[in-house]
Amino acid sequence: MDLVYKVVETSDVSAESLESILNEWTGKGWKLDTMQFAMRDSSKRPAMAFVTFTREDGAAD
Repeated sequence: MDLVYKVVETSDVSAESLESILNEWTGKGWKLDTMQFAMRDSSKRPAMAFVTFTREDGAAD
């Protein structure tokens, strides 16, 4: 089976938002791969987050 990736992009980089994304997609059978943040020059808080999940091809969505 092939490995399939899912990328979820969010501009709401709060703990609640990230927690919701993690719970939603892991609940659908996806496994967390990475979480990356895009920073603003003028702020210490991230402007965006990209959450990447993986699963085996053929799994139900």
